Amino acid sequence: MTAATPAPILSDAPGSFAHGVFTERHPKLVERLLDALPFGPAERTAIRRLLAESISGVLEPLPETAGDYERWRRWGAGLYGTPWGEAPFLWAESFFYRKLLEATGYFASGAWRGVDPFASFKAAELTGAAVDDQLVALSARIDLPEQRRREVLLDSALWGNRADLGFRLTASTEATGSNRLLVDDGTALWSTLDGATDPTVALIADNAAGELVPDLALVDHLLTSGLAEQVVVWVKPCPYYVSDATMTDVVATIGFLRSSPHSAAALLGGRLHQLMGSGRLAIRTHDFFCAPMSFAQMPADLGADLATATLTVLKGDLNYRRLVGDLHWSPTTPFDRTTAHFPSPVIALRTLKSDVVVGLTAAQVAELDAGDPRWRTSGEHALVQADTAPRVG
Repeated sequence: MTAATPAPILSDAPGSFAHGVFTERHPKLVERLLDALPFGPAERTAIRRLLAESISGVLEPLPETAGDYERWRRWGAGLYGTPWGEAPFLWAESFFYRKLLEATGYFASGAWRGVDPFASFKAAELTGAAVDDQLVALSARIDLPEQRRREVLLDSALWGNRADLGFRLTASTEATGSNRLLVDDGTALWSTLDGATDPTVALIADNAAGELVPDLALVDHLLTSGLAEQVVVWVKPCPYYVSDATMTDVVATIGFLRSSPHSAAALLGGRLHQLMGSGRLAIRTHDFFCAPMSFAQMPADLGADLATATLTVLKGDLNYRRLVGDLHWSPTTPFDRTTAHFPSPVIALRTLKSDVVVGLTAAQVAELDAGDPRWRTSGEHALVQADTAPRVG
C-alpha cells in the first residue's frame, strides 16, 4: 500500500451503511437465528452477549481455548480493547461472524459442533419459488445461439448475487426498477478464454442457493463447451456471512439439481456430478476465505494456487471489498489500480451492496448521486469489471 492509499471504512459513523450493519442488520439476524434454531440457554446468552458487545462494547478476543485463537490474536493486534466501530469495517464484520460461530458452539465439542446456524435459511431459499423459476429458465437456454447463451449465463450469475440473505435482512421491499449495469467488461471473460490453450478458471464463490445455482450453470457451460479445461470453485471453509457457500452447500445444490423434476436442471446436476468425478470441476477451500483481510494480504500458498488460473471469476460484494480494499476510494479510481496485486487476471461480478466502488466515470457518479443517494448499497446496480493484464512472477 502506498501513502496515497485511502483510509479504511469504519462503522462508527451514525447513519452510515457500515453503522447500520451493526445496529440494524445484525440485531435482525440474531432474532431470526434465535427463532429458527432451538439453542439452549448457554448459546442464547452467548449470542445476545455478542450482539451487545458489537454495538456498544469493545472488541474482546476469542477464548484461548479456540483452535484459531493465535491466528485471530495476530490478525487483531492493536484492535482488542477498542470499540468495534473503530476497527476497519471489513475486519469487524468478519470477526462478528467468527464470534457468532463461537457463540453457537460450532467449533466446540458439544452437540452443536459443526451445525451450520444458517443452514435452514439456505435450504428454504434453495427450495423456494425464485430458484424454481431459475430451473424453469434453464430449459429455455438450451437452444440459444452460443453468443446469446454466454450473455444470459453471465447475466444470471451477476444478478444472482442479489440473492444474499444477509443483505435482505435490511433491504427495502420497494422495487425501484432501476437495475443498471454500470460497467460491463463481460467480453473480457470470453475473449480471454477463447484465446487460451487448455485454460483453467478459478471461481471464487459468494452465496449458496439462489446465487450458487446460476454460478454452477456458468461453470457447466465453461466446461462442456470447451471454453475451460478445468474450473476450480473456491468456497468458504465454514459458515460465514449468513448465506456464503461451503462445500456442504455445493453438495446439497448438486443433489438438489439432480433430483429436480425439471429435466434441464436434472441434466445439469448430473453433468456437474460427473465433472466433479472426473476432476474437471474441483471444489477447494482455504482458511483465508474467512479471514478479515483483503486479498492483497493472502498467504503465499493461496496466491500460488490462484496464480495458475488463466482467469479468476470473483463473485459478490464481500469478495469485491476484499479485492479492491474496503477503503474510501474515489469511485473514479481505475479498477486496475486496485487489483494489480491479484495473482491472476481477474473479472469481478458484483451487485453493489456496500460503500466501496471503483472504476466509474465522473459523469456516472454525478448522475447516480443526483438520482439515488443509496445507489452504492441498494443492490440495484451492478458491475462486471475486468483486469486481464498478464501477471509477472
